[in-house]
Amino acid sequence: MADLSASITRRWPAAHLDRLQLYSLNTPNGIKAGIMLEETGLPYEAHLVDIGADESHTPEFLSLNPNGKIPAIIDPDGPDGRSIGLFESGAILLYLAEKTGMLLDPARRWETTQWVMWQMGGLGPMAGQLNFFGAMGGKDWEDKRPRDRFAAEVRRLFGVLDARLDGRAWIVDDYSVADIACIGWVRAIRNINAPELTGWDGFTNVRRWLDAALERPAVQSGIKVTAKG
Repeated sequence: MADLSASITRRWPAAHLDRLQLYSLNTPNGIKAGIMLEETGLPYEAHLVDIGADESHTPEFLSLNPNGKIPAIIDPDGPDGRSIGLFESGAILLYLAEKTGMLLDPARRWETTQWVMWQMGGLGPMAGQLNFFGAMGGKDWEDKRPRDRFAAEVRRLFGVLDARLDGRAWIVDDYSVADIACIGWVRAIRNINAPELTGWDGFTNVRRWLDAALERPAVQSGIKVTAKG
C-alpha cells in the first residue's frame, strides 16, 4: 500500500489529496492510464514524469514503483477505503475498470483480460523494440538484423490483431480495456512511417480500428494528459 505522505508526493505535490494521482508521460505505455481516466471520468491529478531526464529513477518515484517505469498511480480511495499505489499499465487498467465498473464486461472478463495480457507480453515489447530500431536511436545501426527480427514479429502480431478485428468494431466487440491497452503501441508503429518494415498498409482491420479509437474524445484528451510542453 502507498499513501499520500510517501516521498513521491514531496517531489510531485498533490493539490487535491482526495483525487487519484497519476505519474506518467505520454509514451505508448503512459497514455493507457490517461485514456482510462478520461474514459471513466474519475477525478484525478496528472504529474509529468520526465523519463528523458531520468525522473522515473529518482528515489521519490522509486518509492512508488521500484521498477522505475511509468505509469504509476496512487488512489487515496482504494479497496476498503484505504489508499493504494499501483504500477504496471495493465494492472492499472484492470484496477480502474473494477473500481468504476466500466470497460470490462463481467461476462467477458477473462476474454478481455487475455487480450490485455497479449498486449503486455507481446505487442508492447515487440513494438517497443521495433520503435527503437526502426525510428529512434537504433535506426542508424549498421546491423539491421535486430530491426528485421522485431519487424517480423510485429507483422505477425498485427496479423493476429487484424484477424481478431475481422467483423468486429473492437477487440472484444464492445470498446474495453483491451482496446485501450493496444492503442498506444499500434499508433507508435503507424507513426514509424516505414510500411515496408511493418506491413502497415495491409492490415486494413487494424487501421480501421485505430482510426476509430483515435476519434474518441477521451482518447484524444488522454494522449495529452502528461504531454511535454
